Amino acid sequence: MLRAVGFGDEDFSKPIIGIANGYSTITPCNIGLNDLARCSEEAARKAGAMPQMFGTITVSDGISMGTEGMKYSLVSREVIADAIETACNGQSMDGVLAIGGCDKNMPGAMIAMARMNIPGVFVYGGTIKPGKLAGCDLTVVSAFEAVGQLTSGKIDQEQLTAVEKNACPGAGSCGGMFTANTMSAAIETLGLSLPYSSTMAAEDEEKSKSAARSAEVLAEAIKANIRPLDLLTKEAFENAISVIMAVGGSTNAVLHLLAIAITAGVDLHIEDFERIRQRVPVICDLKPSGRYVTVDLHNAGGIPQVMKMLLNAGLLHGQCRTVEGKTLEELLQDVPDHPPADQDVIRNLDEPLYAKGHLAILKGNLALEGCVAKISGIKSPVITGPAKVFESEEDCLAAILDNQINAGDVVVVRNEGPVGGPGMREMLAPTAAIVGQGLGDKVALITDGRFSGGTYGLVVGHVAPEAAVGGAIGLVQEGDSITVDANRNLLQLNIEASELEQRQRAWVKPTPRYRNGVLGKYARLVSTSSQGAVTDHH
Repeated sequence: MLRAVGFGDEDFSKPIIGIANGYSTITPCNIGLNDLARCSEEAARKAGAMPQMFGTITVSDGISMGTEGMKYSLVSREVIADAIETACNGQSMDGVLAIGGCDKNMPGAMIAMARMNIPGVFVYGGTIKPGKLAGCDLTVVSAFEAVGQLTSGKIDQEQLTAVEKNACPGAGSCGGMFTANTMSAAIETLGLSLPYSSTMAAEDEEKSKSAARSAEVLAEAIKANIRPLDLLTKEAFENAISVIMAVGGSTNAVLHLLAIAITAGVDLHIEDFERIRQRVPVICDLKPSGRYVTVDLHNAGGIPQVMKMLLNAGLLHGQCRTVEGKTLEELLQDVPDHPPADQDVIRNLDEPLYAKGHLAILKGNLALEGCVAKISGIKSPVITGPAKVFESEEDCLAAILDNQINAGDVVVVRNEGPVGGPGMREMLAPTAAIVGQGLGDKVALITDGRFSGGTYGLVVGHVAPEAAVGGAIGLVQEGDSITVDANRNLLQLNIEASELEQRQRAWVKPTPRYRNGVLGKYARLVSTSSQGAVTDHH
């Protein structure tokens, strides 16, 4: 069989490298991946390995956002992991080079690497360059926010169309510090992708060179027997969390890092994010709540610059190793101690944007297992107000666009969790519409679903337990008083304990929305979001 695909006598002694290629024309995030796969394939051959390419899937979050299709997004993380594991273990491959672009490609590949524990390296497809309109940088989120601006009369239809046409100018993943760039930064910090690779633009030549070098490094890692579980230690995950806080990364990083850690057998918990948040400030001024895009971060020194500053401050474990066989201290030795003086994308630690990290873990009678609040870009992370309750994202968005949400409201979107959705849809359309209407720091939105990395404002996601399994978010009634207080790490339903108990006794488990197909299977298998929403938990 292998002779039929090009193996000669001398090739059977060479290591077989699986190239998990996430190429797809479905999304700009993945449209350039085939070129990178070919570069990696050629470099692997020159390095003395035998590359074998196979495909993996992707779902474009930006395109599926706000539709039933978004329910498949988080599910695709598990499908990608299953596909890579199946192909590599089914064909007894000696190593894997995974190439991904859109949000779930990264954690899907990492979960597979942790399961298989064969030498692996991740190649990120790269970030999109910013769109331009009237001298301003645009991202995909600009289009969603423009819808809210239209409904509140801030712009007209012609301006909305101009934003939509210019927001995404070419290949690459969404351009701010949204989920794709957050996870690529995390993987670089974990040591499973090459330095600087997580912030490169998809269309720049250095991305192809980095992909080729990644194949060479993987061939060397196979010889040296450097495996993912050697690198995915508790300290490495703490490093990744520190970097995510410093760059102002996506709420989804909490979900994905927990999932990867659980798969790797690492004792990481949702509370660890709060512990690290307390000591790591936000030092990068990046969209969605900041001013700059990821290519600006790259030009200012990228993730190595951020890591070096954290290392010097005692906020990074320098002895963690990378796929190149180096420690982080060795890797960062020649990186400057301070960012360039002629930029303000990366600030010094003594003059941060926020003194503490922006991803707060809240608990209370509304979230006994915890939830994730993103508190960047708002004046005060505290609100107590009446609940406006919606059973789906669509109902919520319709109310927002009909100007039914007022300052001081606490919007509750439920039955969008891992089981109840199923699939934990992202609430970018409602949150962007709220921001577009000028209510971003005047309204809180809480959900058992997720948020896009492009979301900002006082938003609380991953509320667990979720409504579909009897969580208190499913017991909230219209007009109930709810307190969101990130200063006290509190998410509280302000009713008597006896009233809450009475509602719990009266609760009836909802009928599953899907009973068969991939969504039905997922709903039966998936864990709680506080444990990463994985499907292969014990």
